[in-house]
Amino acid sequence: MQHHNHHNSHIDHHKMHDHHHHKHHSHKENHDHHQHHDHNKMIQDFKIRFWISLILTIPIVILSPMIQNWFGYKIELNSSSFISFFLSSIVFFYGGFPFLTGLWKEIKNKNPGMMTLIGIAIIVAYFYSSAITFGLEGKSFYWELATLIDVMLLGHWIEMKSIAGASRALELLVQLLPKEAHKIENNSIIDVPLEKIQKNDILLIKPGEKIPADGIIIEGESYINESMLTGESKPVYKKINDKIIGGSLNGNGTIKIKVESTGEESYLKKVIKLVEDAQKTKSKTQLLANTAAKWLTFISVGIGFLTLSGWLIAGYPLDFALERMVTVMVISCPHALGLAVPLVVAISTAISAKNGLLIKNRSAFENARKITAIVFDKTGTLTYGKFGVSKINVYNKNYTENDILRLAASIEQNSEHPIAESIVEFAKNKNISLKKPSNVKAIPGKGITGKIDNQTIEIASPNYLKELNIKKPEENYYATVVYVLIDKQLIGSIVLEDQIRKESYEAIKVLKNHHIKVMMATGDNKLVAEKVAKELGLDQYFAEVLPHQKLEIVKELQSKNEFVAMTGDGVNDAPALAQADIGIAIGSGTDIAAETADIILVNSNPIDIVNLILFGKATYQKMIQNLFWATGYNIIAIPLATGIFYQFGIILQPAIGAIFMSLSTVIVAFNAQLLKDKIKK
Repeated sequence: MQHHNHHNSHIDHHKMHDHHHHKHHSHKENHDHHQHHDHNKMIQDFKIRFWISLILTIPIVILSPMIQNWFGYKIELNSSSFISFFLSSIVFFYGGFPFLTGLWKEIKNKNPGMMTLIGIAIIVAYFYSSAITFGLEGKSFYWELATLIDVMLLGHWIEMKSIAGASRALELLVQLLPKEAHKIENNSIIDVPLEKIQKNDILLIKPGEKIPADGIIIEGESYINESMLTGESKPVYKKINDKIIGGSLNGNGTIKIKVESTGEESYLKKVIKLVEDAQKTKSKTQLLANTAAKWLTFISVGIGFLTLSGWLIAGYPLDFALERMVTVMVISCPHALGLAVPLVVAISTAISAKNGLLIKNRSAFENARKITAIVFDKTGTLTYGKFGVSKINVYNKNYTENDILRLAASIEQNSEHPIAESIVEFAKNKNISLKKPSNVKAIPGKGITGKIDNQTIEIASPNYLKELNIKKPEENYYATVVYVLIDKQLIGSIVLEDQIRKESYEAIKVLKNHHIKVMMATGDNKLVAEKVAKELGLDQYFAEVLPHQKLEIVKELQSKNEFVAMTGDGVNDAPALAQADIGIAIGSGTDIAAETADIILVNSNPIDIVNLILFGKATYQKMIQNLFWATGYNIIAIPLATGIFYQFGIILQPAIGAIFMSLSTVIVAFNAQLLKDKIKK
């Protein structure tokens, strides 16, 4: 609804409320709790005003001459019009109070809006009816006045509850942090409030507890559930030296962490801030709604006076003309209008955040529907960005693939090198038991050596084979190959390559179905790039690209009238992200504030990009649908209200108009909620 003043104020105090989680100054905090408390108080206030007004409306309706006529009963009371006057006065001043104060504020700010419309309507109805009670000729409007106020109060109350619901999603994000943490100091554990945690503190986190701050595990291992922050549904295994995010949920292990960032710096705070900013940034559609509301005000007042003068000139009595004018003014303010866009924004930003899409720029999000070409940075987005064993070759009949793997993994098991880690992980996944090697040492720049069962095992690079004058087996891998030797004899090799993500296949398929050209720009060599591009069925790929060349690729596409989205990791792809129509940064929790991007994906999962585009489309459609629902009914209602069709016996009663209006509000609120089903898991 467009009841501007109290409205925006109550949307604002949600924002303010959410702010208190950024600041730890106690007076600020009280103020914000107070603000939030205010919002709930307002909801209560409207609820009470509604019920009291509704109860008082019953006798007003029963005593109304018009209703008596309709239902063919008679109540003869000399004082009945005074009873109606008395009860209506309470409804007008008590029930109508929010609208009267709103009217005053809007006029003072020279910014007429919803409140002006309602205010004028009820003032006209009330004073006109009172004049009749005290002797003016005509029909009184008491029951229309009372029912109108009831319906408006009800509409407001429903609407405030739904806005509260939308902001609640943000509060849920805020509540992910626990109230206190177990801090380890001089070998004892003390519970300290969250605000007191400093960088480099050591915290103990027990199974099932929420993680209080971003940090690094220094002892223990556990599965951590990060789904509420990243949308990643499976708990993630974390061990020593792994980063963990404040707000995620610890699984069954006890861990100790060293705090890296708290407060403003923490991942969760940045998310909340981004979501808030996104909800505040006005998008094109939002501006559209504001303009619509203003024009409707002018139209309503204008047509109202035209109606009044039109009927008077045509020689109809004042009461008839006035009734038509009141009806026009009551009807033409769709509450739904002010609600149409903000509700969708609030809901969509919060849902996005829960699913790992952080929207920094609302307009870019709504524009996601226009994307015609998308450029992926390969490593870490379409692929996992880490080596995996893809093949084991055996060159000596006396050994099996598993033997070669066992020897390699046994020697490599304590190495920090990414290739070594991949081989060991692969062996563990295949449940291959490792042996204890002795004399393990590096062959500088070439590989690693050690002894197992008195044999010297070497795992080495192709260059090392050259040194030993061993002829390298014919393989055309565009991947990394390490060779396994026993006592200087070559027995096998292990091929490792960056693995394509399982989700990439599905994501590319969906994007292509939506007629979006999918491309890849990578620093990798041609062979690797070609293989990935072929396997995923990309439209085009660019290999051996330097960061500044990515910018050129984006420009080149734009010159061909493509609407380009670029995904990259935010750091080295900054120029290209900034140049693209929509820059999507793949943010690991750390560099979340990737400056140049419009949208940040918490996970590097390409499905999230599909979500972004489809959900951006859905959000935009919802906004447009809502603007239509909010204003469309006026096209029918206003002409009916003026009484143009009076000679055909068609005329719109104010109360019926009010019911229509509430209906459009409820449709809009309900329609916005439907967004929740629109995101793919």
